[in-house]
Amino acid sequence: MKQEVNLDNLNYEQELNSLMQRRLEELEELNKKGILPYAYNYDVNSYSNLIKENFENYEGKDVKIAGRIMTLRRMGKASFAHLQDNQGKIQIYLRKDDIGDYYDVFKLLDIGDIIGVEGYVFKTKTGEISVHAKSFQLLAKSIRPIPIAKEQIDENGNKIIYDQFADKELRYRQRYLDLIVNPEVKEVFFQRSKIVTEIRKYLDNNGLLEVETPILQPLYGGASARPFVTHHNALDIDLYLRIADELYLKRLIVGGFDGVYEISKDFRNEGMDRTHNPEFTMLELYVAYKDYFWMMDFVEKMVSNIAVNVFSKTEFEIEGTKINFNPPWKRISMVDELKNVTGIDVLQASSDDLKKVLKSKNVDLEGGESKGKLIDLLFEVTIQPTLIQPTFVMDYPVELSPLAKKHRSREGLVERFEGFVLGREICNAFSELNDPIDQKARFIEQSKMRDEGDEEAHQIDEDYVRALEYGMPPTAGLGVGIDRLVMLLTNQSSIRDVLLFPQMKPQK
Repeated sequence: MKQEVNLDNLNYEQELNSLMQRRLEELEELNKKGILPYAYNYDVNSYSNLIKENFENYEGKDVKIAGRIMTLRRMGKASFAHLQDNQGKIQIYLRKDDIGDYYDVFKLLDIGDIIGVEGYVFKTKTGEISVHAKSFQLLAKSIRPIPIAKEQIDENGNKIIYDQFADKELRYRQRYLDLIVNPEVKEVFFQRSKIVTEIRKYLDNNGLLEVETPILQPLYGGASARPFVTHHNALDIDLYLRIADELYLKRLIVGGFDGVYEISKDFRNEGMDRTHNPEFTMLELYVAYKDYFWMMDFVEKMVSNIAVNVFSKTEFEIEGTKINFNPPWKRISMVDELKNVTGIDVLQASSDDLKKVLKSKNVDLEGGESKGKLIDLLFEVTIQPTLIQPTFVMDYPVELSPLAKKHRSREGLVERFEGFVLGREICNAFSELNDPIDQKARFIEQSKMRDEGDEEAHQIDEDYVRALEYGMPPTAGLGVGIDRLVMLLTNQSSIRDVLLFPQMKPQK
């Protein structure tokens, strides 16, 4: 077998250049032989795992498979290789007696090359399901060698893996290579796709209509976040990448739709950590004539439905903790829980009182935080980390929720809940504010907060207020962070592990 690149070698660049030069020479040799190194198509009719899982139906049958060469072992006039396709790996066996002079072409192939193979399915003497090649076709020559992990069994029978493509940052930057070398990564993204599909099925079956709203917006709103700004040359105006879909979706409820949803990309110009990426996927939905109590039941059923239909279970082990998504989920009041844990009635406490408590808990304050922001910080450091099992935190102070309806029985609160699992927020929901006079007053208050330095406070959206003035029915609204939900259900500790191409700092 030809020597492949060793990522741990101090002479990596020199070795890489040498290997690439050799492959370019092989490419030139293929061209001289009249072999097209980059094919136009290949008619695949079967896949590795399908063959292996249904061997009794495939034994002796002809198949056409295609994939990337991941191992290669030549023995004079015969060769073995493993092909990796979309489903897994399968061994192929080639003999010069079957292929003839074309076998010389196979000698010019390397690990990483993509080929198509036509042959019949059989088992080797060692019992490995394989394809005995009657012909093959080069589909794409790999010029750059791929890092191949090697396995060795030590004297105690333990498997040792080395030369592995394991650098996390490099794997995120070169996801294409990560998917080749670490094919198990694909499973997370297959599961992500199934989760989104199940969400759509659930919402469609409940009578909601999927819609699309603008990504470029003249005003941003629907969340407390800093936006990305761009410029439209023809109109000569600045526009914002949306931070949420809320205000446009609720305009549709005003227009007469009873239930709408959107699964969309949103953008927030904020920090990056294991649960935040500046570009992320959100589900937002709004249902007329419902409130936040109805929405809590709806969320429980939706998440448990996803768990059963995608994973065939509702109990998961996530980061070593057993989590049960079966309804009903625990429900607690934010202000009551804060009083129970800290002894502080946050509704009566002053901003100075809250600052003192936060400083005693070593929370750094930038200055200029509103009372609502201080309450939110206190919740984050005292209550949120304790919310391990699925929990709805209800009834937030009005300062935190300018788009939520005032609580029907408790002064100073709004009808809002957030869902938490393992200390992470996965959803946010309101009984939506449909009083245009109250909404305008809240926007004005948010505008004052902006003037005082709160860059995440809402802008005044006059057109949205005008829409409410025509009348919006009682409405329940929900936002679900798709990336965070996928993280939980697939047991991934970083949002980057559920994004195919996470945002990265540019390399110098």
